[in-house]
Amino acid sequence: MSRFPVIVGPTAGGKSALAVAVAHRLTRERGVTAEIVSADAYQVYRKMDIGTAKPTEREREGITHHLIDIVEPTERFTLSDWLARAERVIEDCRRRGAVPIVVGGTHLYVKALLEGMFEGPGADEALRETLRAMGREALRAELERVDPEAARRIHPNDERRTIRALEVFRLTGSTISAQQTQWDGAGRARTDALLVGLEWETEAINRRINARVREMMERGLREEVRALATGAEDGTSLLGPTAREALGYKQIVEHLEGTRTLDEAVESIKIETRRFAKNQRTWLRRLRATPGSLWIDAGASAGGVRGEAANAWAQSVLQKMHT
Repeated sequence: MSRFPVIVGPTAGGKSALAVAVAHRLTRERGVTAEIVSADAYQVYRKMDIGTAKPTEREREGITHHLIDIVEPTERFTLSDWLARAERVIEDCRRRGAVPIVVGGTHLYVKALLEGMFEGPGADEALRETLRAMGREALRAELERVDPEAARRIHPNDERRTIRALEVFRLTGSTISAQQTQWDGAGRARTDALLVGLEWETEAINRRINARVREMMERGLREEVRALATGAEDGTSLLGPTAREALGYKQIVEHLEGTRTLDEAVESIKIETRRFAKNQRTWLRRLRATPGSLWIDAGASAGGVRGEAANAWAQSVLQKMHT
């Protein structure tokens, strides 16, 4: 049986466009149906369309997409939730003779799919409440003291991940960074998947990110966030704690609450998205040595991942799937 593609790359890098091109080429040349499985932590949420760059019906080009619009923004949705659903979808596709194409931007999801989950200790709600009571500045100082490597990776405003890192340390006596390094060293276990990576030069992807943010604002991101922030029957927010932290939504909510101007919010979205892309590139470099993977210089095409370039790259994916 041939391998199924798992397409990764930086945000705004054209992953979805390539996935659709691969799906069409599989149908046209191999006569098989292909279905796309989203590996994005925020595209799972209904009504969060513009800010998550969720592919529109037109962009999906008739290809079935899974794990998009499956939970409400008020609900909690975890890595383990996604992984369980993704495994079921992949198994069902292959049982029906369809080819699953996993595509995503949440690299932790992809890593778990390829290598299994980093388990770590279970949640301790009492400890988490104690940590929350410390306040953001004290939490950050504690993280920098006990796990400076995690502090470099985790944004100072990311309270959820900061608390988890400290929770792991207090429960195990070992840092989450050390435990994740051991996970990294376990090696890639999955052999039925083809890792496909899109690579971009920093300046090129930053231009694409800035352009995407401008386009999101023109399409109505502010209005989308406002509708969610006040959309409940009693006028309260429909954004749960996780959904509220999504890039774009967090900054616009702060604007709507009056803590920053719209221009400041938009500039913050660009800065934070570029920072996110930088973290993604670090992760991608670690994956570069994955045996049997395919890496594409997406920036080599003036038009990006579209048209003739997308078709040529899709052909390369098909060839690699069968080697």
